[in-house]
Parts: sequence; structure tokens; C-alpha cells
Amino acid sequence: MPPFSVTWDYRCPFARIAHLHVLEGLEAGAEWDVRFVPFSLGQAHVEEGDLDVWDDPDSDTGLLALQVGVVVRDRFPAQFRAVHRALFDARHLHGAHLREREVLEKILADQGVDAVAVFAEIDAGWPLATVRAEHEAAVTDNETWGVPTFAVGEHAAFVRLMEAPDGDAALATRTIERIVDLLDGWPELNEFKHTSLRR
Repeated sequence: MPPFSVTWDYRCPFARIAHLHVLEGLEAGAEWDVRFVPFSLGQAHVEEGDLDVWDDPDSDTGLLALQVGVVVRDRFPAQFRAVHRALFDARHLHGAHLREREVLEKILADQGVDAVAVFAEIDAGWPLATVRAEHEAAVTDNETWGVPTFAVGEHAAFVRLMEAPDGDAALATRTIERIVDLLDGWPELNEFKHTSLRR
């Protein structure tokens, strides 16, 4: 399977579902070359002429958590999957406010990550610059506008999965491989959307 990337913002429930599929597959031994790409939904909704979230990061409810995710991804990679899942779960299962430093510190500590070290990196400034650079690259390279967007080479698609794998690693693996296969093997398919939800 070719390398692929997938965007995230912890505020999006559909990003959570897609990333749970990716995480379940990886934890079950899928040998994927996957890159997790931060994408700010706050920046995506900035009106022309308004201040970018990068210039006023405290005004955006999701930017601090994205920076935490980037620090763990880049400085504590062995703990990234667990922290990534925990941040999504904190927001969507427990209603936590991920803009609050104390909440993020507890999540990090619960996953065995040194929260002081993570926030020292954030205070140094590079994580915000990294989030901005990767967000802007996703927009420039793939015209990304939301999460989760999967990208394979020059092909990218926003994907909305409706159900989490709930521990079913075979389902998770099959789901992600179908997505990547469509992007890589059938890029002519531009849109496929159910007219109604049968749930």
C-alpha cells in the first residue's frame, strides 16, 4: 500500500472516527506508512480580511491541542498513538475543553508523557509554526478544506466515515485500505455520497 497522510483537528467527530480506524489498524500490525497532519478548522473558517488564528492563537479553541499533538508526534513518537486517541476521546466521549492547559496536562500525564516538557516545547514556539506550515501545505498541495482529508501522492479526498471500529481491527484495516485504494487506484471517482442515512 502506498504512503498516505490524514489530517486532524480534535474538535471534529468525523476526524475522530477516521483516526480511530487508522489507530486500530496500526495497533493490529498494519504496515502502513502514514503521516498525521494537523489542520486547523479555526483557520479554515477565517473570513477574508480577518486575523489568522496563527496571529491570535489564544482565540481559537483547537489550536493548543493541535500543538500538543504535534509535540508528542515529533518528540515522543512512541506515545503518539495513545495520546492522539486520548485527546479525541477526551473531547468527544467526555466533553473536555481541550483549550484548557490543565486538561491537556492531565491527558498527557495519564498517557505517561511529561506534560512540563511538552508545554516547554509549545512555549518555545516551534509547534505553532509547524501546525501553520503543515496546514498551509495541505491547502496549497491538495486544496484541503477539512478533516479528515486523506492524501496519496497528488490525490486527496475528504472522507466521512459514520461508525468507529469499536475494537474491530479487521474492519479498521479493511476500511483504511479501501480508502487508500480508491485514492491511489481509482482517482476518477470524484464523489460518492449516500442520499440518506439508514441507521
